[in-house]
Amino acid sequence: MSLPGQRVFITGASSGIGAALARAYAARGATLGLLGRRGEALDQLRQSLPAPSCHQVYAVDVLDRAALTAAAHDFIAVNGGADIVVACAGISQGTLTGQADDLTNDLAVFDAVFATNVNATVATFAPFIAAMKTQSTPCRLVGIGSVAGIRGMRGAGAYCASKAALHSYCEALRVELRPSNIRVVTIAPGYIDTPMTRANRFPMPFLMPPERFATQAVAAIARGDSFRVLPWQMGVVAKLLRLMPNALFDRLFARAPTKPRREHP
Repeated sequence: MSLPGQRVFITGASSGIGAALARAYAARGATLGLLGRRGEALDQLRQSLPAPSCHQVYAVDVLDRAALTAAAHDFIAVNGGADIVVACAGISQGTLTGQADDLTNDLAVFDAVFATNVNATVATFAPFIAAMKTQSTPCRLVGIGSVAGIRGMRGAGAYCASKAALHSYCEALRVELRPSNIRVVTIAPGYIDTPMTRANRFPMPFLMPPERFATQAVAAIARGDSFRVLPWQMGVVAKLLRLMPNALFDRLFARAPTKPRREHP
């Protein structure tokens, strides 16, 4: 399905996985809609791509639902539709809810992480579905989940829970849209070398360059894979973690290093 002339809309496109996917699709002749908060970074990305004038840039925060919907409608109007929509915008922040003195701080983090990682994905997909159903060609809605959504990890409750919720939402949507020409694909990255993971203070096994991730993700999206973990080694780890008895999991990960936490206001 990765064909010249495809119309691809990507949120979180200004850096990391989103930017890598943009470069991968542009190299294949796609027309892109690049959405993110940092307009200057999006403009720089567009200028680095083949045929920069063919791509649209939207300096929009995915939490601004009206602006996000307007960007989606503009992309559809300008390009006559969309073939692939990738909800790539996401944030990560450490939490330790068990520390009562930080409860208020953690609740604010949960609100922000779920708003960006889950609710904004719903808001990204929604404006495209009706138009996609009228198209004769196969379409894709792509949610970027995480291996972190497989099991809950100490110090990452908000992020793990949000990605688990995203996996379940995409699965539900996949079943809803099965009778249509739209396939819902969930990509669950392991550790990808991006600004988000560089903040981690612990070893990251099977760390993957974003360019290699993007190449493999594009192939999985083209196939219409329902759920794909990248790299494949992390897929094996994820299966083992899912099958691990709770008692063993708890003992092994009770002292695991935690993600950095937000400072008190």
